[in-house]
Amino acid sequence: MYAVIKTGGKQYRVAQGDEVKFEKLPGEVGDEVMFDQVLLTSDGEKVQLGQPYIEDSKVAGSIIRQGKNRKIVVFKYKRRKGYRKKRGHRQQFTLVRIEDIKA
Repeated sequence: MYAVIKTGGKQYRVAQGDEVKFEKLPGEVGDEVMFDQVLLTSDGEKVQLGQPYIEDSKVAGSIIRQGKNRKIVVFKYKRRKGYRKKRGHRQQFTLVRIEDIKA
């Protein structure tokens, strides 16, 4: 069984037991997280679609880790003008283990 959920402005396909990196979610390691914006569920034969969300459907998970992704380098450059700007960015994330899909 799998579900498609929406969080952080993105959509993710999740199944029970998966470990998924989401944009930073509030909470500490070990806390429960509930995703109630479920767009689709499927058990292999039957597919349920929401308009836009499926009512009374939730995905439960627990926070495994809070952290930062690898650094990306943002380099701006204009030729022949002497303009160079180098910056870095590390996006924060939350690693969640999907425990249960309640359809």
